[in-house]
Amino acid sequence: MPHESILIVDDQPVDAKLIQRVLDDEGYEVTIAANAPEALQGVKDSKPDLILMDIHLPGMGGIELTKFLKSNPESRHIKIIAISAYASTEDQQRAITTVCDGYIAKPIDIRTFASSIREYLNK
Repeated sequence: MPHESILIVDDQPVDAKLIQRVLDDEGYEVTIAANAPEALQGVKDSKPDLILMDIHLPGMGGIELTKFLKSNPESRHIKIIAISAYASTEDQQRAITTVCDGYIAKPIDIRTFASSIREYLNK
């Protein structure tokens, strides 16, 4: 079973809980943050191997938070995967992945989600 730590940053509780349930079933250590301040605290506390970052967050958005984390020597090594229901065009997805390490569309496909996460962690 995996022992990696994953931080979910999503202000939609239903989405975050679904993702958490799928990842819990795979054996990951999962924490949830609903906004940027909680995410920054979660990075300090759980030292995640991967962050699933919703793009649309209240206050500081997911892209801005990702840029901040990637510019910080203590967190730049963390893989950050954007999750969003709003980046439907190829150009939008490309823009997100120039900042993030990958992109997964919401709603997630629970049949393939865990294997996608494993692929990102193994890169």
